[in-house]
Amino acid sequence: MTAYDVIVLAGGAAKRLGGADKPGLRVGGRALLDRVLSACADAAVTVVVGGRRATARPVVWTREVPEGGGPLAALGAGLRLTTAERVLVLSADLPFLGRGTVDALLTAAGEPGREGALCTDPDGRDQPLVAAYRAEPLRRELALIATEHGSLAGLPLRLLTAELDLARIDAGPDASFDCDTWDDIAAARARIREHGAVLDEWITSVKNELGIDLDVDTALLLDLARDAAHGVARPAAPLTTFLVGYAAARASAGAGPDEAAAAVAEAARKATDLALRWEAQAEASGGEAAGAGSSGGGTADGGAGGAGRDAGREGTGTP
Repeated sequence: MTAYDVIVLAGGAAKRLGGADKPGLRVGGRALLDRVLSACADAAVTVVVGGRRATARPVVWTREVPEGGGPLAALGAGLRLTTAERVLVLSADLPFLGRGTVDALLTAAGEPGREGALCTDPDGRDQPLVAAYRAEPLRRELALIATEHGSLAGLPLRLLTAELDLARIDAGPDASFDCDTWDDIAAARARIREHGAVLDEWITSVKNELGIDLDVDTALLLDLARDAAHGVARPAAPLTTFLVGYAAARASAGAGPDEAAAAVAEAARKATDLALRWEAQAEASGGEAAGAGSSGGGTADGGAGGAGRDAGREGTGTP
């Protein structure tokens, strides 16, 4: 994928949220702004137009002039800090924006003759803040609008999009879902728990909270937990996964994320093999005990039955 820059618009008064700090509101345990930043983590330059705050990854900060001057003024301020041929433009309140939508926008924006691409919502309405634009025509049109109107402050985005040759991307109902009201926030929080990828959402939130940059093979760890619970005992599942993480941390101390992920996989493989051996041994012991029980009756003076009792004591470590 050709390098691209991203501008995230994180200003605005959030009047329908009572003036709340909308980019900082949490959905699924993560701030809305961080959720958007995670969808474009490979951008060459990330510019956030809005008030400075802690973010999950480094960004460049700027403000529109005047502050509160609207989306075109914010876009113009962000664009001055970018250099890539294509610029992804996003609002900071998109809880379900995914990498697939970002890739689709960048690909469509790179088609010959196109000046960009934007998402459309389920009602067919354009979403110019879920879009990718070619930088040169974007700068040209912003300059023309500023010249015609004296500035970009207070102007609607449709003045820009009406002049550009844009592809339309139907990315489904989630990609363009934004949070303008408290009802939207509540709906997004509820949808996270109903979403088919709730485990991925949870793992991402935990990594963010703990400051961990590590690809987690969820299926591998779930299989390990299952094998430990089934082959050993139910409480063994969480204890084993903890020990695997501890062992992987020791083995990959000072290494990068790729090496750490490999260490997790190797530790999980060893623990899984051990759990399967425990299960096989338990099954074999059960079969031997059943065979001994059906091999004939014992006698009170220590005949065959006495030998069986001795074998049982030996199997449990009784002297």
